[in-house]
Amino acid sequence: MNDNLNNIWLNRILVAISLALAAVYLFPFYWMFITSLKTGSELFATPPTFWPEQAQWHTYIEVWQLKNMAQYMINSLYIALGTVALTAILGTGCAYVLARYNNFYIDIGLFLILMLQVLPASLMITPLFVGFDQIGLLELPRTAVVIALSAKTMPFFIVLVRATFMSVPFELEEAALVDGSSRVGTFFKIVLPLARNGILVSLILIFMQAFGEFVYSKSIIQAIELQPASVGLNSFMGPNTNEWNKIMAFSMMYVLPILCIFILLQRRIVAGLTSGALK
Repeated sequence: MNDNLNNIWLNRILVAISLALAAVYLFPFYWMFITSLKTGSELFATPPTFWPEQAQWHTYIEVWQLKNMAQYMINSLYIALGTVALTAILGTGCAYVLARYNNFYIDIGLFLILMLQVLPASLMITPLFVGFDQIGLLELPRTAVVIALSAKTMPFFIVLVRATFMSVPFELEEAALVDGSSRVGTFFKIVLPLARNGILVSLILIFMQAFGEFVYSKSIIQAIELQPASVGLNSFMGPNTNEWNKIMAFSMMYVLPILCIFILLQRRIVAGLTSGALK
């Protein structure tokens, strides 16, 4: 009886701690939202208000129209979806090979892939810019950003998906091969469906990273109509910036697609994160 009571109180304490940590984590998001609804004078009020006296919902309409927010979002989606597609097409096969074939050369390949992960975007932008300029790819700046981002996210994707493929029993592939299936057919019909959750969560993480990418987009894309929302947000910044309500409104509209994707796919994300934990 005492053990059950202790377990109940322990669970309640853990839940309380979890809620407190969640509140701390979500408070900046809440503060960003209410700041976007405040007037200019209320932004600098002391003490600060935790809900606007008169919500300025029209700020969202002004920002959407004046900043051409729709075009910014389309450009961000173009870069993010292009990066996800290119990474998935090129990285899935590489991750499968590294998971199924173990020899000295595979270990070298995996080490080199991991080394690529440590190179920051600020270090790679100069040689990439020069290379893209020499081959004429700067004429298609959004495509150049997609290629650069895919090269940056590929090691991350391969390492995560490799662990997912390693959790798929090799005996299933052997059984399919004995039954007459080809290696390619076994991959698409047996292995890929079993690893879909791990691949999906990896692609979601890459989508979030590509959707918020700034360094490559700022350096490669010069035309304003082709720039993503991350660069558009930077356009608010200046020596005399005081329109914090509009900055927060832009930020809210910017992060909303990511938040919706996370809420809609949260079960698959959890399943993908734990897909390689047990065998």
